Amino acid sequence: MKPATLPVLPLAAFPAPEATEPSPRRPYYAQRLETHAARFPGVSAPHAHDFYLLLYITQGSGSHTIDLQLYELRPGALFFLAPGQVHGWELSADAAGYIVFFEAGFYQRRYPASRLQGYPFFDPGHLPVCYLAPADNALAPLLAQLRAEAGPPASPDDEVVAAYLFLILELAARHYPELPAAGTALGRQQVREFSRLLNQYFRTQKTVAFYAEQLHITPNHLTAICQRVVGHPARDLILARVMAEAQRQLHHSAGSIAQLAQALGYDDASYFSRAFKKHVGVTPEAFRRQR
Repeated sequence: MKPATLPVLPLAAFPAPEATEPSPRRPYYAQRLETHAARFPGVSAPHAHDFYLLLYITQGSGSHTIDLQLYELRPGALFFLAPGQVHGWELSADAAGYIVFFEAGFYQRRYPASRLQGYPFFDPGHLPVCYLAPADNALAPLLAQLRAEAGPPASPDDEVVAAYLFLILELAARHYPELPAAGTALGRQQVREFSRLLNQYFRTQKTVAFYAEQLHITPNHLTAICQRVVGHPARDLILARVMAEAQRQLHHSAGSIAQLAQALGYDDASYFSRAFKKHVGVTPEAFRRQR
C-alpha cells in the first residue's frame, strides 16, 4: 500500500462562510481565528499549504509547531508561513485572533514579486514569528480592518484588501533583524526540508539514516542540526511525528490497535503499544478512552 503523504491544502479548501448571494472565488481568505478553528478543526494536525499565511493572536494560549520547531502562542504573537511549510497547532479554548491566507498571484498583480520573496519572515533563515506588544502595536487594528474588508456579507474590494495586506507585511518587516549568520540560515533550511520529508515518509521510514541520505548529509550531521535548531535530536523528532499521528487516529477513528500499528509501519502491535505508552504515558487503549 502506498503511504499517505502530508496534506497540502489549497485555498479552495477554505471557503468563506456562506453569503446571501454566490460570489466568485477569491485569491485570499481572512477570518477570526476562533471562527476558523471551529469551522475547520482538522487543521490542528500537521499539514502544509500552497499559499501564504498570517496568524495573529489577540487572546488565549497554546503552541504552534512549524517545520518541527515549537513556538509559543500568546497575545501579540504574529506568525508567517510560506507555501510548503509544515505546521500544526494546539489552541486553548479561549484562543482568539486573526488568520489571513493569500496566493502569491494576488500580491504580485499589484506589487513586485521580488518584494514578496524578500520579506525576512518568509525566508527559512529567519524565525517565522514575531512577538509584538499585544496592547500597543500598529498591526492589530490593520488586521481587523483587513478582516472586515475581506469578509462577508459585504462585497470586498480586492484593491483595498491588497493595500491592507501590503501595509501589514511592510510594517511587520520592520520588526525583524538583519539576515542571521549563514550557518544558522542553512540549518533552518535543512530542518525545513527534513520536516517535509518526515511528514511524507514517517509511516514507513523511521531511521535517521534514511532522512540524512535524502538530504545528502550524514546521520550525525542531521542529529546535530536538529539539536541546534529545534532543541531535540532527529530520532526524537521522528518518533514524535509517528506518535502525533497515532494520537490523531486514536481520537478520530475506531479501528483496532493492530490496524493502527500496521498503518504506522509497525509489524508488532505489542511493540507499538509499548512505544506509545513510553512516549505518551498511557496505553493506546487508555488514550482512546480519554477522548
